[in-house]
Amino acid sequence: MAETVLSFVLDQLSTFLREEGRLLGGLRQEVQFIMDELEQMRAFLREAEAKEEDAQPTLQQWIKQVRDAAYDTEDILDEFVARFARHRATGFYGSVRRIFSSIKNLRARHRVASEIQSIKSRIKSISEAHQRYQSEYGISAPASNSLSAVNTTTWRYSRDDALLVEEAKLVGIDQPKKRLISELLEEDDHQLKVVSVVGMGGLGKTTLVKKVHEDPEVRRHFPVRAWVTVSQTCDFQYLLKDLIRQLHEEGKKPVPQSIESMTATGLKKIVKDFLQQAGRYAIVFDDVWDVEFWNTIKFALPESSHGNRVMLTTRKADVASASCTESLGYLHRMESLSFEDSWTLFCNKIFKGNSCPGHLMDVAKGVLDKCEGLPLAILAISGLLALKDVNRTEEWETVRRSLGGELEGTGKLDRVKKILSLSYNDLPWHLKACLLYLSIYPEDYKIGCGRLINLWIAERFVEWREGMSIEDVAWGYLSELVSRNLIQVTCVFYEGIPYTCRIHDLLRAVILLKSREQNLVTVIDGQPTMWPSDKVRRLVLRSSSSNNTQHHQQRRSYCFDHLRSFFTIGSPNPLLSRMLLSEISRSSKLLKVLELDSQVEIPNEIFNLFQLKHLDLSCTRVERIPKAIGKLQHLEYLDLGNTRVRELPLEILKLQQLRVLRVYQQVDTSDDDYGYHGFKAPSNMGGLLALEVLNCIDASSGSTIVKEIGKLTQLRELYITKLRSEDGKELCSSLANLTSLRELSVDSIGKGDDFEIIDLNHPSLSSSSLFLQSLRTLFMCGRLEKMPQWVARLHGLVRIDLDWSRLRGEEDPLESLQHLPNLGEINFCGSYQGEGLCFKAGGFLKLKELHLKRMEGLRWMRVEEGALPRLQKLFLEQLPLLEELPVGIQHLSQLQELTLYEMSSQLRGKLLENQKEESEDYRRIAHIPEILIGYYTDDRKWRDRWLWAEKKKTYNLS
Repeated sequence: MAETVLSFVLDQLSTFLREEGRLLGGLRQEVQFIMDELEQMRAFLREAEAKEEDAQPTLQQWIKQVRDAAYDTEDILDEFVARFARHRATGFYGSVRRIFSSIKNLRARHRVASEIQSIKSRIKSISEAHQRYQSEYGISAPASNSLSAVNTTTWRYSRDDALLVEEAKLVGIDQPKKRLISELLEEDDHQLKVVSVVGMGGLGKTTLVKKVHEDPEVRRHFPVRAWVTVSQTCDFQYLLKDLIRQLHEEGKKPVPQSIESMTATGLKKIVKDFLQQAGRYAIVFDDVWDVEFWNTIKFALPESSHGNRVMLTTRKADVASASCTESLGYLHRMESLSFEDSWTLFCNKIFKGNSCPGHLMDVAKGVLDKCEGLPLAILAISGLLALKDVNRTEEWETVRRSLGGELEGTGKLDRVKKILSLSYNDLPWHLKACLLYLSIYPEDYKIGCGRLINLWIAERFVEWREGMSIEDVAWGYLSELVSRNLIQVTCVFYEGIPYTCRIHDLLRAVILLKSREQNLVTVIDGQPTMWPSDKVRRLVLRSSSSNNTQHHQQRRSYCFDHLRSFFTIGSPNPLLSRMLLSEISRSSKLLKVLELDSQVEIPNEIFNLFQLKHLDLSCTRVERIPKAIGKLQHLEYLDLGNTRVRELPLEILKLQQLRVLRVYQQVDTSDDDYGYHGFKAPSNMGGLLALEVLNCIDASSGSTIVKEIGKLTQLRELYITKLRSEDGKELCSSLANLTSLRELSVDSIGKGDDFEIIDLNHPSLSSSSLFLQSLRTLFMCGRLEKMPQWVARLHGLVRIDLDWSRLRGEEDPLESLQHLPNLGEINFCGSYQGEGLCFKAGGFLKLKELHLKRMEGLRWMRVEEGALPRLQKLFLEQLPLLEELPVGIQHLSQLQELTLYEMSSQLRGKLLENQKEESEDYRRIAHIPEILIGYYTDDRKWRDRWLWAEKKKTYNLS
């Protein structure tokens, strides 16, 4: 969408004029003119693009011209910076260099000036067409009410269609329907109660709520009812009038004629007065898009003693939460259909309830996999397949392969596209760009959240905000997309922080389509002959099923003048990958992002990419970083994780904008309990003052490097490896300066019994009330004589890992941790040599996960009543002497998972053999929904056995 591109470029132009405008000289006014003209077009574009699908080719072409002009303006100014902002040499030789540089750049400056003039002329021409189209299409900026009304009406009709699904086709609805009816009919409260249903578009929120609203019992209980469709572009006064009409018709009273001329305030008063006199009511607000709507409408809803109810459907979690919080309401999250329910719905639609023919089973299941339990998609796609010949498998196979392409047309899946597009259209421009950016990843790819937000930052999608770090702003963007149900979190790190995420396959198809429309990302699966004619800005090279490279060798000339980002993902053709990377390194002057996956060779030319901001070489075979790294003075992100790099050159200190530096390698690739190797850093590493992430630095060279760490006062994440025992005091001194530190990991020298003692008990340096108070996670790998005293004061700590601490029996690690108010996860591996652990009453009030591993001397565990009241997951692994379940495990009423790996054969046998006899051990854990017992057999084959306590059955999943 051109409006997204235009908003992004205007933001960049504004930043450019503020930070680099002095370099423009007389060209500044020309750039300002271009900005002003593009700004005037932006509001028009928002409305023009809403009509683009039905528009004449001339309007579609104009939209493309605006997008291209915006992109070209950005290119010219970026090239300007690349040519004129890089030579800051000093001294005699610096002066000589500047003179020669200025002579050489006269021609380049003239060319830039000529290009800016050319852009200005293009903008003038586009602007004239802008005025003409405003008149021709009846669009003005800001948007007219008439257009909003048209959009609202059109969408209302399409939403009504969703309510016409026959009862026979509804599956998976019985349980949530019963639950919602129960919430509505509850008699134990008399105040207004809100029941919110939240989930992504197409999950069936409206259908579910309609069935609840029309249920005979609900109708009898609530004599006054109304259904109001809010939608994305609602006219609030129109909505209030609609509500008034419905209420009066329900009460068989005439509708006041005066409402046609009333203000919103007057209309709300009529609604409130009517409801106060009417008795018990139930009103549905369907498809609510923002919190502001609820904050406005709630004042029209009286708080009476009749037990009134409001139901609300929304795609946005913040709307659902806001509406329920004040009223002590109920929030229901819509889940995707199970495969069984999806299959039933699918067969009901195509085969009229009959079974699927055997020859279509595989392709039918493949189609359902794409739908991922989205009812709207299942109905739309099954409607498409219902038109195909069931005797011709190839017709079904064609549909399965081209599901993404089907969304581009106006056929059966057009409605799916429109519904999913609504959520996209509701986003502000910066979130649109962030969401479309996910098109770089292949289907079902596990997207690393930390890496993703740093890519957004490098691409300049993230806006600076006063008083916030750029990374926190980016995490806020991700959180917003998650709350809008556009991104699904698949794994969390700690305290609910997303670790990996994904997007629904059909939403991904919509994103791919929109990304191609605005030339945001170009994805190539090993076939450069398939490249579009547009100028490539972001190129993604992914795995190809073909290894034939002959045609690549025939075509050696590519144009990368406009390329901003290059990614290789998976295992792309190595010859093609090397060839493209070499070409890009030589010819691309504007490249800002470079991410390489599984590359064998890294050409040194990449260190000449002056504009590079994000360089990710993790998991490649790179072994050394050349001194030329110092040329990348705009670099903000450098990831060399799991490479063979063990040392960085002195020139790394020239990278004064570097925020993130990751250089590490796993000590033992077969066992992650032994931590990571770090990198040897230059002795004056403290000069990189912008660093926020340092992972992980080798401290074996002595106290000098540990002291340098204390100068990096912006650090939020610090991983240290090979810390010597005698440097512990210096480290505490350095840590006292790191007031923003959230994540700290300290490893000592060695492996297993060879670990040196980590000595961080230095009260004189750590006694300050501010010492590490921002810390959220603490990892320590190595021997501890005693727990550092300051750990008990880390009130913000949410996770702690202790590996190989080997604390003696008298040094119970639980003592200093049990009263930490926010501690949610504990991981102990080889951390305690005592015979027993006791969790005392009133301790660990917020702990949700507890992992105990490789504690060979542990014989007993006891949980007192009142301890661990919120524990949900308990993992016990490789505890060979533990022959009994923890005493008091029955007190853990919130426990959802108990995992026992490689435990004593006595304990395993008691659980597996005695469960059918209702043994005492079995009764103590009968309340736990899932119990996994994993072990090796005599022939070293792994076995997993699930014990479902509620069903009193054992299943062998091996």
